[in-house]
Amino acid sequence: MAGERFHPSKADKLIDPKRYQLIDPKTTIQHLNINVGDIVADLGAGNGFFTIPIAQRTKTQVYAVDIEPEMLELLKERAKDANTNNIEFVVSDLEEIKLDNLSVDKAFVSLVLHEVPSLDKALMEIKRILENDGQILLLEWETVESEMGPPLHERISSVDMTEALKKHGFVVEMALQKEAIYGLIGKLDKGE
Repeated sequence: MAGERFHPSKADKLIDPKRYQLIDPKTTIQHLNINVGDIVADLGAGNGFFTIPIAQRTKTQVYAVDIEPEMLELLKERAKDANTNNIEFVVSDLEEIKLDNLSVDKAFVSLVLHEVPSLDKALMEIKRILENDGQILLLEWETVESEMGPPLHERISSVDMTEALKKHGFVVEMALQKEAIYGLIGKLDKGE
């Protein structure tokens, strides 16, 4: 069951110093091994907690995808302040991502898949937009009680997420495990 969508009025929580203590964006995105020429999609970009560090790592193209136009407007302001101009802003949900087939090398999804009505549809869409040897770094809330994050009943365990990714053709490995957050790398091999 999908959780409640994060409301843009709470956007300041996404760049709160406490969040940086919980998970450092620059260290986290290293797990995706972004190269200078990679085209990356930040799916559920919000106001850019991860988008801006991703854009600074690749000098090509970053798609900041979010369902909330207001969040993308906040991200535009933050990107301007960071002198980052390689971000394209895409208003879209994750069940029908408004990007072309095979259009990105890597995708990043942080703490939003528990909000999506159909995890299967979202994973099919992510697979569709990734290049044949593309990969995803996915962060999600573990099914443990914690001070931050959604209620326990809205969370997706790392075991369940691993199985969902495998079902969609990803080879999966654990990238990080924190108290309440896990990160999975999913690699595609569509050229079988």
